[in-house]
Order: sequence, then structure tokens, then C-alpha cells
Amino acid sequence: MAIDVAVARRLFTRQEYHRMAEVGILTGNDRVELIQGEIVTMSPQGRRHRAFIDNLARLLITRLGERAIVSIQMPIVLTEDTEPEPDVQVLRHRTIPYKERDALAEDAFLIIEVAQTSLAYDRSTKLRLYAAAGIPEYWIVDCVTESIEVHRAVHADAYEEVARIAEPTATIAVPAFPDVVLTLAEIFA
Repeated sequence: MAIDVAVARRLFTRQEYHRMAEVGILTGNDRVELIQGEIVTMSPQGRRHRAFIDNLARLLITRLGERAIVSIQMPIVLTEDTEPEPDVQVLRHRTIPYKERDALAEDAFLIIEVAQTSLAYDRSTKLRLYAAAGIPEYWIVDCVTESIEVHRAVHADAYEEVARIAEPTATIAVPAFPDVVLTLAEIFA
């Protein structure tokens, strides 16, 4: 008769996770992020994934100017055991510089994940984490269908407004900066 033994997992804090990098257990070549205490391998980046991140970065940096910081594939602290590295973040300027304190959920106007192979994960795990952290707006850029899911109006750990934008001539604006309008044709060029 087989005995059912529960598998115990060792979960990590952000401090432990960063210490692993400091001592060389994790290196710059490891594409990982800390998600609810687990070290999760990130999907490989394809050519389209990179191209769409580059387009978003260029468009947002140009149109936002000095009003916000556009951060590419850098960590953001959601909780003491969760530090994802979204593809694009639009962050507020703050009195304590980012060189002195990590980017926190409260600093974000917008988080964008570009999904080529990670679409299901971005629509489930990442969506729940960003909503629970109070991120006001979350976009999922689908590389395959060249569409964007826009999640807005976070309330009670969920987004109340969800829209899918798929027409190349369609526009999308960042609510914190209503004059910053992007077309899908520009994003998916």
C-alpha cells in the first residue's frame, strides 16, 4: 500500500531571494522572478516579444516625457514574497529616488506584460497578483493575436473593467495621462 506524503515547499522572502543573487546562487543569466515565495522561471523571449516591448517603451517614453518613469523588465515589489519583473512599468516620480528604495506597487500607474508563450499565466496568476497589490491598470499584450487586454478599476482584489482591443486602428490611452494615446498599429509595428 502506497503512503500519500505531502510535498513540502520551501518558500522564500524577498530578502532571501536577493541574498541568493548576492552570493551567486542566482546569476544574471537566470531569468527568474519571485512569485508568492517561489522562484519561477520566466518564459523565453522571442523576436516579436522583444519588438513589442521596444515599441511600447519608445512610444511611452516619447509621449510621457518627464511626467513619469518608464521601466523595462525591472522588478516591482508587490509583497514581501512577491517581486515580479513585468515587461513595462509606468511609474510615478517620488521624493525617495528609485536608487534608494525599490519600486513598490503604490508607485505604478500601469503594468504591462507582453505575452507570447505566457498568456495563460499573465491572465491568471499575474492578473490576480497585480489586482491584489492595487495596481490601477494592467495591460496584457498578446503577441500572437496582436491584441491588448486592458484591465482597469481595481476593486476588492479584482479588476472591474476589462476590454479587449484588437483593431489595428484602435487607440488605447493611459488614464493617468489621458493625452497619452497609442494605436495598436504603432504597438504592433
